[in-house]
Amino acid sequence: MARALVECVPNFSEGRDPRTVGAIVEAIAATPGVAVLGHESDVDHNRSVVTFAGTPHAAAEGALRGIAKAVELIDLSKHTGVHPRIGAADVVPFVPVEGVTLEDCVGLAEEVGAEVWRRLRVPVYLYEAAARCEDRRRLENVRRGGFGWLRDHVAERPPDIGDSALHPTAGAAIIGARKFLIAFNVNLQTGDLEIARRVARADPSIQLISTLADYRHRR
Repeated sequence: MARALVECVPNFSEGRDPRTVGAIVEAIAATPGVAVLGHESDVDHNRSVVTFAGTPHAAAEGALRGIAKAVELIDLSKHTGVHPRIGAADVVPFVPVEGVTLEDCVGLAEEVGAEVWRRLRVPVYLYEAAARCEDRRRLENVRRGGFGWLRDHVAERPPDIGDSALHPTAGAAIIGARKFLIAFNVNLQTGDLEIARRVARADPSIQLISTLADYRHRR
């Protein structure tokens, strides 16, 4: 029987407190069948990314444990940072690696999303391949405006799973399925958004997510 392997790359809204980040990583690493491949934090973004892999069941459970620990420890109402975010466990993508299809990962995203709402009462938005409508395929469309805006206008952008009200401290989670992604940040010495757009248009494979000018009001 072919081995089934899924990668998960959750982004958490904490990059300054190593104790909180460590507790989240430990919660994921303690999941049977999960291997944590690495994690990194950025103090300006106030954000950490954890990469782990396992069987579909193990990856789903590892994600749930990491999300639960983030909900327990992170208060998004007091969060500052230049990166856009709407949740303590902000983005949780599942990626097929071996013996698993993208459609299988869509099913995982939906299952985990339902459990996040049932166990933690954190509403969930589904994105990329798991999106239920076209305008939620792109991550930036889902989290546009950030936690502060969405908290007051959630009825205009209701979640896919859960009630139309954000968790008071953990916000919402964005869960999805995608293929492998290479992402990096480029700092331009300008506040001119059009310059960033021209840089992105120079190569059709580049997808402009946002710019520092877009983030400044979120600090």
